[in-house]
Amino acid sequence: MSRTSPCIDVCIIDPDSALCIGCGRTVSEITDWRHLPGEARRAIMAQLPDRLIEAGLRPQPAAEPEPPTTETNR
Repeated sequence: MSRTSPCIDVCIIDPDSALCIGCGRTVSEITDWRHLPGEARRAIMAQLPDRLIEAGLRPQPAAEPEPPTTETNR
């Protein structure tokens, strides 16, 4: 993902979520991207990882492992 565009050249729109399976943007976001101000682009890019996960297009991040328990009653 570059700083100017999240496009990874996998441009397929998921019919269930209406998101690009490569970058997570909607068709209108992709179409309007070059005309959006930098602040709007950054705001959209910040949402993309969660969008893809929520749409089931990316695996859920692994949960942090629980620290090992120690027995103190010996």
